[in-house]
Amino acid sequence: ITAIADTADAVREFFTNAGVSESYSDYKELLASPNVDVVYIAVPHNLHEEIYIAAINAGKDFLGEKPFGIDLAAAEKIEAALVGKKNFVRVSSELPFYPGAQAAIREARSGNLGEIVEVRSGLLHSSDIDRKKKINWKRQRKFCGDIGVLGDLGMHAAHIPLRLGYKPTKVFAILDDIVTHRENAQGEQVPCDTFDNAVLAMRAQDQGSNREFPMFWEMKRIAPGEINTFYFTATGLTGGVRFSTRNPAVYQTFTLKDGKQIWSEIQPGYNTNWPVVTGHIFEFGFLDALLQMWASFLAEREGSLGDRFACASVAEVLDSHKVFAAALNSHQSRGQVLIA
Repeated sequence: ITAIADTADAVREFFTNAGVSESYSDYKELLASPNVDVVYIAVPHNLHEEIYIAAINAGKDFLGEKPFGIDLAAAEKIEAALVGKKNFVRVSSELPFYPGAQAAIREARSGNLGEIVEVRSGLLHSSDIDRKKKINWKRQRKFCGDIGVLGDLGMHAAHIPLRLGYKPTKVFAILDDIVTHRENAQGEQVPCDTFDNAVLAMRAQDQGSNREFPMFWEMKRIAPGEINTFYFTATGLTGGVRFSTRNPAVYQTFTLKDGKQIWSEIQPGYNTNWPVVTGHIFEFGFLDALLQMWASFLAEREGSLGDRFACASVAEVLDSHKVFAAALNSHQSRGQVLIA
């Protein structure tokens, strides 16, 4: 790490003490540094458009946080800024890099599932289940936009289905603002004016098929019984696969054999796309997924990704924004909406 930019003195001091040589309170100074080649940008959603475009104009490659703009219009402006530029840009999405998730993706790609019957994916946690929790920026529209939880958690649900070519065509959305007010730092009750939970029921198409199948994406900040659960399930006429971080050491496959329907449980072990010193018998966790994501980003930047799983692309995140924009329209109309 060459440089850090943060408005908080304590954060900059931490990185300086850890040996980071350049420290700035203004991100523009970091982008102007000739010693910086690649930037990781993690800021509230309302700042994505400004800072991402500044990074593009500064000629920096970067890994940006989801949702890549506070709304579809902002994401499209960032995409437009990349036209004709050589910047290498990808979007953060760590959870598909779990070995079980990677095995599930390979199974879905193998053709073993046959004609798709149904797809489900999502991220469920309960970080906001306590009504006494102070409000933060993720619960305020001015920072995270009208899409709220869709922008915060949506790419977790969207990444694998979009990568597999499962294209959403229509959506019916149930968006829920459960806790409408919280205390701020001064102890005052202020509006929580974004959605806590979102359930999207969609029609989708697989590549090469005209038939539409049901696909469900769940994004919840208030999911009783869940700490932080990412999951992906796909079933077809001849097979199926599922993975969840609730039981991350295994994934399941479905087969038909001698007229019987069989779910099998498989332990993938510490089997990663990018080699590490950790032995095969040990457990994989979120920080390992984070490192695997960064390895994929840097390898793809150098043209060395090969056939390994890649970070979320700008095209994929634009597709997710189109779903979220249609979901807002669906919520307002209480009906099914075509995804543009």
